[in-house]
Amino acid sequence: MKKISLPLAILLTGLVSCKQSENKYDASGTFEAVETIVSAQGAGAIKELNLEEGQILKVGQVVGYIDSIQLYLKKKQLEAQIRATLSGKPDIAAQTASLEEQLRQAKREQLRNENLLKDDAATKKQLDDANTQVDVINKQIAALQSSLSITTANLNDQSRPLSVQIEQTNDLLDKCRIINEVNGTVLTKYAEASEVTDVGKPIYKIAELSTIILRAYITGDQIPQVKIGQEVKVLVDSTKDTYKNYTGVVEWVSDKAEFTPKTIQTKDERADLVYAVKIRVRNDGFLKIGMYGEIKL
Repeated sequence: MKKISLPLAILLTGLVSCKQSENKYDASGTFEAVETIVSAQGAGAIKELNLEEGQILKVGQVVGYIDSIQLYLKKKQLEAQIRATLSGKPDIAAQTASLEEQLRQAKREQLRNENLLKDDAATKKQLDDANTQVDVINKQIAALQSSLSITTANLNDQSRPLSVQIEQTNDLLDKCRIINEVNGTVLTKYAEASEVTDVGKPIYKIAELSTIILRAYITGDQIPQVKIGQEVKVLVDSTKDTYKNYTGVVEWVSDKAEFTPKTIQTKDERADLVYAVKIRVRNDGFLKIGMYGEIKL
């Protein structure tokens, strides 16, 4: 067996290494995620804010609240106004009680006259008068009930706008609670406890990083090799000379070409027009937003 000199061995190793690194990937791009900026829905001083950058939050988790004492006092005032308004509602049963008693007496008299008339101990006029008395009292009761019902309805109508204002106040009170609505990791914290915030003012930015998107660019010649749902190999620099390997799934391919971004290199560097693709990769914690990645089709 022939021995290879040390300089020649080093040269051959370099050539093999260059050959292996050449065309190692077909396209490259950067990782991104859907970032959500959570803003204040209430105005006032932030009384409590329990979150830090890098913290993992779940949907529905309460992370703080905004001062709501003035809204609470306004709600109490509205409730008092409603009670004061409705206190004027008439007691229909109590106010018609005397007429109801008169009606019972009139009906007893009516029945007595009917029996007397059968025995010829009363006249037809006496029975007619008794019948008339019953009708009159019935009409008085109906008129009084109608009047009292109208008064009650008017008072109910007056209190209804106050009830709506209470609902609005309850909604504002709910919005003073800072509730996280996205599963993910806090990327940036824009506010601190004791600071005064306003509606729409950012409090923190969050993104779901358990899976992450690699936006890469491929040439028109590579389009036939890429399909939605296809698994591809994703390479990320681990050290200067080594890669971490991931499996990604193509979830989107652009339907129109665009000029090659200056920071992106493709396999065919002479191509001016490329197509963007999105590849979803399960993140083990190593991948970060803005990190470069490469794909092998």
